[in-house]
Amino acid sequence: MPRAGKVKKRTSIPDPIYQSYLVAHLINHLMISGKKSIAQKQVYQALEFLVKEKEKENLKALDILSTALENIKPAMEVRSRRIGGAAYQVPAPVRTERRESLALRWLINAARSRSNKEYHHFWQKLAAEILDAYNNTGAAIKKKQDVHKMADANKAFAHFRW
Repeated sequence: MPRAGKVKKRTSIPDPIYQSYLVAHLINHLMISGKKSIAQKQVYQALEFLVKEKEKENLKALDILSTALENIKPAMEVRSRRIGGAAYQVPAPVRTERRESLALRWLINAARSRSNKEYHHFWQKLAAEILDAYNNTGAAIKKKQDVHKMADANKAFAHFRW
Protein backbone atom coordinates (compact mmCIF):
# COMPACT_ATOMS: atom_id res chain seq x y z
CA MET A 1 0.00 0.00 0.00
CA PRO A 2 1.60 3.29 -1.06
CA ARG A 3 1.97 6.26 1.24
CA ALA A 4 0.89 8.80 -1.37
CA GLY A 5 -1.57 8.48 -4.22
CA LYS A 6 -3.35 5.55 -5.76
CA VAL A 7 -1.70 2.69 -7.57
CA LYS A 8 -2.60 2.66 -11.26
CA LYS A 9 -3.69 -0.62 -12.77
CA ARG A 10 -1.19 -1.76 -15.36
CA THR A 11 -2.60 -2.77 -18.70
CA SER A 12 -1.14 -5.85 -20.30
CA ILE A 13 -0.39 -6.40 -23.97
CA PRO A 14 -2.60 -8.94 -25.80
CA ASP A 15 -0.88 -12.03 -27.15
CA PRO A 16 0.45 -11.87 -30.74
CA ILE A 17 -1.59 -14.71 -32.30
CA TYR A 18 -5.10 -14.49 -30.80
CA GLN A 19 -4.98 -10.78 -29.84
CA SER A 20 -6.52 -11.77 -26.50
CA TYR A 21 -5.75 -10.46 -23.03
CA LEU A 22 -6.99 -13.75 -21.57
CA VAL A 23 -4.42 -15.80 -23.47
CA ALA A 24 -1.72 -13.27 -22.56
CA HIS A 25 -2.59 -13.62 -18.87
CA LEU A 26 -2.53 -17.42 -19.18
CA ILE A 27 0.93 -17.25 -20.78
CA ASN A 28 2.21 -14.89 -18.09
CA HIS A 29 0.87 -17.07 -15.28
CA LEU A 30 2.37 -20.17 -16.88
CA MET A 31 5.78 -18.61 -17.46
CA ILE A 32 8.63 -19.83 -15.23
CA SER A 33 11.92 -17.91 -14.79
CA GLY A 34 11.00 -15.39 -17.49
CA LYS A 35 10.91 -17.98 -20.29
CA LYS A 36 7.95 -16.54 -22.14
CA SER A 37 8.59 -18.18 -25.53
CA ILE A 38 8.38 -21.64 -23.96
CA ALA A 39 5.14 -20.73 -22.18
CA GLN A 40 3.72 -19.34 -25.45
CA LYS A 41 4.55 -22.54 -27.35
CA GLN A 42 2.84 -24.65 -24.71
CA VAL A 43 -0.30 -22.53 -24.61
CA TYR A 44 -0.59 -22.30 -28.40
CA GLN A 45 -0.09 -26.06 -28.83
CA ALA A 46 -2.77 -26.71 -26.20
CA LEU A 47 -5.19 -24.31 -27.91
CA GLU A 48 -4.55 -25.90 -31.34
CA PHE A 49 -5.27 -29.30 -29.83
CA LEU A 50 -8.54 -27.98 -28.36
CA VAL A 51 -9.65 -26.73 -31.78
CA LYS A 52 -8.93 -30.14 -33.33
CA GLU A 53 -10.72 -31.89 -30.48
CA LYS A 54 -13.87 -29.75 -30.76
CA GLU A 55 -13.95 -29.26 -34.55
CA LYS A 56 -17.31 -31.10 -34.80
CA GLU A 57 -18.93 -28.44 -32.61
CA ASN A 58 -17.22 -25.70 -34.67
CA LEU A 59 -15.85 -23.91 -31.59
CA LYS A 60 -12.89 -21.55 -31.52
CA ALA A 61 -10.04 -21.97 -29.04
CA LEU A 62 -10.85 -18.68 -27.30
CA ASP A 63 -14.48 -19.73 -26.80
CA ILE A 64 -13.40 -23.01 -25.19
CA LEU A 65 -10.82 -21.29 -22.98
CA SER A 66 -13.15 -18.50 -21.85
CA THR A 67 -15.98 -20.95 -21.07
CA ALA A 68 -13.57 -23.15 -19.12
CA LEU A 69 -12.32 -20.19 -17.09
CA GLU A 70 -15.88 -18.99 -16.44
CA ASN A 71 -16.63 -22.45 -15.05
CA ILE A 72 -13.58 -22.26 -12.75
CA LYS A 73 -14.00 -18.69 -11.45
CA PRO A 74 -15.15 -18.64 -7.80
CA ALA A 75 -17.96 -16.36 -6.63
CA MET A 76 -17.23 -16.60 -2.87
CA GLU A 77 -14.16 -17.31 -0.78
CA VAL A 78 -13.25 -17.26 2.90
CA ARG A 79 -11.02 -14.55 4.32
CA SER A 80 -9.42 -14.66 7.73
CA ARG A 81 -10.56 -11.99 10.21
CA ARG A 82 -9.22 -11.57 13.74
CA ILE A 83 -11.96 -10.57 16.13
CA GLY A 84 -11.48 -10.59 19.87
CA GLY A 85 -8.34 -12.73 19.76
CA ALA A 86 -9.92 -15.44 17.61
CA ALA A 87 -9.46 -15.88 13.86
CA TYR A 88 -12.66 -16.52 11.93
CA GLN A 89 -13.01 -17.69 8.35
CA VAL A 90 -15.45 -15.11 7.02
CA PRO A 91 -17.10 -15.71 3.62
CA ALA A 92 -16.72 -12.79 1.20
CA PRO A 93 -17.41 -12.21 -2.50
CA VAL A 94 -14.40 -12.32 -4.82
CA ARG A 95 -13.39 -9.24 -6.83
CA THR A 96 -13.44 -9.62 -10.64
CA GLU A 97 -9.69 -9.40 -11.17
CA ARG A 98 -9.01 -11.84 -8.36
CA ARG A 99 -11.59 -14.27 -9.78
CA GLU A 100 -9.69 -14.43 -13.06
CA SER A 101 -6.34 -14.69 -11.31
CA LEU A 102 -7.54 -17.55 -9.08
CA ALA A 103 -9.09 -19.37 -12.03
CA LEU A 104 -5.85 -19.20 -14.03
CA ARG A 105 -3.77 -20.26 -11.02
CA TRP A 106 -6.04 -23.22 -10.26
CA LEU A 107 -6.08 -24.28 -13.93
CA ILE A 108 -2.28 -24.25 -14.18
CA ASN A 109 -1.75 -25.99 -10.83
CA ALA A 110 -4.27 -28.68 -11.78
CA ALA A 111 -2.51 -29.21 -15.11
CA ARG A 112 0.89 -29.41 -13.42
CA SER A 113 -0.36 -31.95 -10.88
CA ARG A 114 -1.68 -34.36 -13.53
CA SER A 115 0.27 -37.64 -13.75
CA ASN A 116 3.06 -38.03 -16.29
CA LYS A 117 1.98 -41.55 -17.24
CA GLU A 118 -0.81 -40.42 -19.57
CA TYR A 119 0.82 -37.31 -21.03
CA HIS A 120 4.28 -36.81 -22.49
CA HIS A 121 4.18 -33.00 -22.74
CA PHE A 122 2.86 -30.23 -20.55
CA TRP A 123 0.69 -28.79 -23.33
CA GLN A 124 -1.23 -32.08 -23.35
CA LYS A 125 -1.87 -31.78 -19.61
CA LEU A 126 -2.98 -28.16 -20.06
CA ALA A 127 -5.31 -29.03 -22.94
CA ALA A 128 -6.83 -31.92 -20.97
CA GLU A 129 -7.42 -29.70 -17.95
CA ILE A 130 -9.03 -26.98 -20.09
CA LEU A 131 -11.31 -29.59 -21.68
CA ASP A 132 -12.23 -30.93 -18.24
CA ALA A 133 -13.01 -27.41 -17.01
CA TYR A 134 -15.07 -26.80 -20.16
CA ASN A 135 -17.09 -29.92 -19.27
CA ASN A 136 -17.35 -28.90 -15.56
CA THR A 137 -15.10 -31.70 -14.31
CA GLY A 138 -11.45 -31.91 -13.29
CA ALA A 139 -9.22 -30.76 -10.46
CA ALA A 140 -9.66 -27.01 -11.04
CA ILE A 141 -13.46 -27.32 -10.81
CA LYS A 142 -13.06 -29.42 -7.65
CA LYS A 143 -10.91 -26.66 -6.14
CA LYS A 144 -13.65 -24.11 -6.89
CA GLN A 145 -16.28 -26.37 -5.33
CA ASP A 146 -14.11 -26.85 -2.22
CA VAL A 147 -13.75 -23.07 -1.83
CA HIS A 148 -17.52 -22.63 -2.22
CA LYS A 149 -18.19 -25.41 0.33
CA MET A 150 -15.83 -23.72 2.78
CA ALA A 151 -17.63 -20.38 2.31
CA ASP A 152 -21.00 -22.09 2.72
CA ALA A 153 -19.88 -23.91 5.88
CA ASN A 154 -18.78 -20.61 7.44
CA LYS A 155 -21.97 -18.67 6.67
CA ALA A 156 -22.50 -18.25 10.40
CA PHE A 157 -19.59 -15.79 10.49
CA ALA A 158 -20.85 -13.70 7.57
CA HIS A 159 -21.93 -10.94 9.96
CA PHE A 160 -18.22 -10.27 10.71
CA ARG A 161 -17.71 -9.05 7.12
CA TRP A 162 -17.25 -5.31 6.71
